Amino acid sequence: MAEKAEDVKGSKFSAKKLEGKYLTFTLGAEEYGLEILKVREIIGLMEITSVPQTPTFIKGVINLRGKVIPVIDLRLKFSMAEAAATEETCIIVVDIVEMLMGILVDSVSEVVDIPAARIEPPPAFGGSISTDFILGMGKAQNKVKILLDIARVLSQEELMNVARLEGSAPLGGGKAI
Repeated sequence: MAEKAEDVKGSKFSAKKLEGKYLTFTLGAEEYGLEILKVREIIGLMEITSVPQTPTFIKGVINLRGKVIPVIDLRLKFSMAEAAATEETCIIVVDIVEMLMGILVDSVSEVVDIPAARIEPPPAFGGSISTDFILGMGKAQNKVKILLDIARVLSQEELMNVARLEGSAPLGGGKAI
């Protein structure tokens, strides 16, 4: 059966809705995927201007063709050890709630097409561990890819802080949606 419907965190999990193309990237030994439609572009590592009094996972801002774009380090956001930049380190520019944001990753792999039959619901770790930012677990090329809902990786408050760096506010004016 291609479409699964399971009660996951109070909502229906639908692998059919998640099937499609994902840009895959690595953080350490783990592989992740982002919905390709959320990705604007991939750029090499460039100078990031630090912004005082921001959380440690917010690396700062970049100037991309005259537009100021906030950059977050996914390693730090996911409580992983910070890693030295390599030739493969890059920034994926994503569109989140009509706001551009850069995410710093170890390396970008490829775009993969993951059918519904190869997507499982996110794991349940109990009430104290939130996995709301995980769309599902995709299986491609004999590996498991953690499919991220990039709009939920940051909390609403964190998104508002990032939006202030960019100079725009996400839809909803900062109210919980």
